Order: sequence, then structure tokens, then C-alpha cells
Amino acid sequence: MTQKTSRAALDSEILEWMRETPWQHDETRFDSLALRLFAHQFEACVPYARYCRSQGSVPGEVASWRDIPTVPTGAFKEVRLAGFDPASTCKIFRTSGTSIARRGELHLDTLALYETSLEASLRRFVFPDLEGGERMTIRVLAPSAQEAPDSSLSHMFDRALEIFGDESSGHDLEDTKLCVENFLAAVLRSRHANRPLAICGTAFAFVHLLDEIEERGSAGLELPTGSRVLETGGFKGRSRSVSRPDLHAMIGERFGLPGSHVLNQYGMTELGSQFYDGPLQEEGAPPGKPTPPWTRVRLIDPGSGDDVGPDRTGMIVIHDLANTGSVAAIQTADLGRFTAGSVDERFEILGREPGAEERGCSIAADSMLETGT
Repeated sequence: MTQKTSRAALDSEILEWMRETPWQHDETRFDSLALRLFAHQFEACVPYARYCRSQGSVPGEVASWRDIPTVPTGAFKEVRLAGFDPASTCKIFRTSGTSIARRGELHLDTLALYETSLEASLRRFVFPDLEGGERMTIRVLAPSAQEAPDSSLSHMFDRALEIFGDESSGHDLEDTKLCVENFLAAVLRSRHANRPLAICGTAFAFVHLLDEIEERGSAGLELPTGSRVLETGGFKGRSRSVSRPDLHAMIGERFGLPGSHVLNQYGMTELGSQFYDGPLQEEGAPPGKPTPPWTRVRLIDPGSGDDVGPDRTGMIVIHDLANTGSVAAIQTADLGRFTAGSVDERFEILGREPGAEERGCSIAADSMLETGT
């Protein structure tokens, strides 16, 4: 079987899993797909193969998905980590940064897995109450994909608008400026019609929005029952610091939302899947982010690389089968822990490991670039 056929077969099986309802967590199925995908990526991505050999790990000798070599996110700033001809590239997502700073890149030759994973997770965690093609108003506090074509976050929000948004949906951040009047008008329409509103955006966009609302003395912004907020990222490069619990409390108080309807998304440019707080309609579940069936999360000791014990803090490692065209095993620079009492591998984000990305990137890039790329 050719390399191209092998990749197509893997894509087909993984897409089928993503589309299944209800979700089916299957360790045997994941392990088999992960090992086959590792074998493909070892053959298709030369820099990754160099790195794996430097770690003493090659296909056929790796017994479990847990043993597949993981690449630090920082390596995506140094090397093109893709297993296809550059001429087949249809999209490049880049990490946030200035025009001078190096930016990590995820090269894609198809958006099928990325968008299928995205839709499945959004439907389960953010819009579980929309049935039969029902839509709702979504206001986005982030630039559009047209304004930021290399932003995976903007692509995510635009897809949410396409799939779940009604005719009153749109962006309230343009040209790096919040369109507060547009946003307040959308809130007024939602309240007048007594129809739920979804607000999505970066964490610091919410901070600036709340500051602006406070300065204006705007009142009567409690949203109709069933409204929700989804915030993600956006803290980089800002002088002001607001903790996530404080931000969620501020959002809930301003818009009259229960804590269950103020959600956080965890994702990164280098991944094909994202992670969300538990479903809105879920009662009595532990806090934290459940893992989609086609992903796995490990927590490791930053020094030894060994898995940490229960209730211990560790560095987050993600195995994402949606990353078929790149590298599926990613070592983040974020710290987390599994939620106590969780039966479905929920995890919480606790911050970042200082210097972890730089250390990991240096080691990985040396191996990948040893004889050129």
C-alpha cells in the first residue's frame, strides 16, 4: 500500500470516529490508530523521523501511544513539520507574535479533519442545545478569518458562525478595535426578543469590553436564559493580568450568567483539536475539560518525562489524531492536573512551565536539523 493510500485510509477512519454520536471512547481503537499514524508520520516527515531516532524510538518498536515521541510546540517555530509536498499546502496557521519574532506554523493539506473535529466539539460542549439545524446569534470578539487569515482562532470562530450562527451573528472586533456600539445593539436585540446570545472571544477582548461597559455606565445587560460565553487565550503581550476565575466571575455578573454558561476553550495553533469545559447541560459533573475520543492527554514530570501520579501537577502532553498531516504527539509548555474523581480524563489548566518551550525546542530542533531539513 502506498504512502498516499495509507494516509487516506487513516484520514477516513479518524473522520468516521469524529462523526459518531454518541462519542465512543475506545482505548484499543485509539492505540491502533495512533501507532499506525506514528508509522506514517515517521516515514513522511523527515525532521520528525530524525528526532524519533535520536530518542531511540522507531515504528515497530513502540508498544503504545504513550511511547510515541512528542515534539515540543516550540519546534514548530524552527522546522516545517509536515508529511506532504509543500505544493499541496492549502492552509498555514501561525502562532501569535510580531513580524520580527519567529512564529510557529502548522501546515495543512486538508481542512477536513480540523473542521470535523471542531464542529463535533463545538456541538457537544458549546451548542449542545441546538438541534435539527437550529441556530442562534453569535457575536465574536476577535478578528474575522478574512482579516487574520493565518489565525486558527479566527478560523475557528468563523466556522462557528457558519455552522451555528443566525443572520444576526457577526464580529464586534475590527481593525484591532472593539465595536462596542454594535455589540450593545446585539445585546439589546437579544433581550428584546428574549432569545439567547452566544458571545465568543479572546480573554483580553472580554477584559477591554467589560472596562468599556463600566466606563459608559451601561446597565441592563443581563442576557436571556440559555445565553453563554466562550473565552479563550488572548493574554499574551499584555501588561495587565486578570486571573481566569476573576474574569469568569466578572463576565457572569455583568451578563447575568451562571458559572456553567461561562466556558473556556484550550487549544493551540499546533493542534487539530481543541478542549472545552464540560457541556452546558451536564449536571453534577466534575470541573475540567473532557477529552474527545480521538485525543489523549498525558501529564508528565518536566524533568524526567515520566507520567505524574494522581492529583499531581504535570506538563500537558497531547496526542491528537486530527494531526495526520503533521505530528500527532505534542508536548506543550502548559501545566495541568487531572480532575479528582473524574472518570473521563478531564483535566485543568494551571499555567505555564517557565522556560519549558525554549528548553524542549532547543533539544528537538538540534535533532531535527542535524543534517538539514
